[in-house]
Amino acid sequence: MSAHRLDNPLWQSLTSRHARLAIVNGQAARYPADVAPFAAVANAGADAGRCLGDIVEPGESVFLVGVAPPLDSGWQVQLQSSIAQMVCHDRIEPKPGPQLRVLTDADRNDMLDLTARVFPGYFRLRTNEMGRYFGIYAGTTLAAMAGERMCLDGHVEISAVCTHPDFTSRGFAARLVAELCNDILSQRLTPFLHVSRENARARALYAKLGFVDRASVGLWSVRRE
Repeated sequence: MSAHRLDNPLWQSLTSRHARLAIVNGQAARYPADVAPFAAVANAGADAGRCLGDIVEPGESVFLVGVAPPLDSGWQVQLQSSIAQMVCHDRIEPKPGPQLRVLTDADRNDMLDLTARVFPGYFRLRTNEMGRYFGIYAGTTLAAMAGERMCLDGHVEISAVCTHPDFTSRGFAARLVAELCNDILSQRLTPFLHVSRENARARALYAKLGFVDRASVGLWSVRRE
């Protein structure tokens, strides 16, 4: 049986709709460090591992999703786990709430501050170049946001779903995810996302909105020694 694109989503993203952002070396590719801490390999072969080593700086850590090569003593595996990959095939009933706003470079500091509070380590200075991001402001405070991360043929990942601790339980995340999903579906693309299996609250929210589990995919954090 042939592999599905979502089985190796980072490689598919870096070699298709995000090729403009990609640093590619043979069977390995990555995003620039100020865009995202993600790298990928075409397959789980040793050659792909050698290609990966040439584009990760000594002392740098990157995340791999779906596929990882064998790693020699020049690497330290900091994390190895499995995360849920969920997809949504049907439109979501729009959720009531405050006005959404398209986030731009002018909102970059607010985006960095919010993600650092809620989900540190993944959102970087240029992450907003990966796709569109929407937010809800409460006065001058970015109360919640969500956006697009991996983009591959036929699919767009929803990510950076964050709510400021002072504004939880108001339905902001559901409103943002519904808006993004419906817009992605209107383009005849399939929205998907990744979530920790330990994050029961987030998984329940996505399931209530209409997301279903597609697969368990591997997640690795590896450091080049």
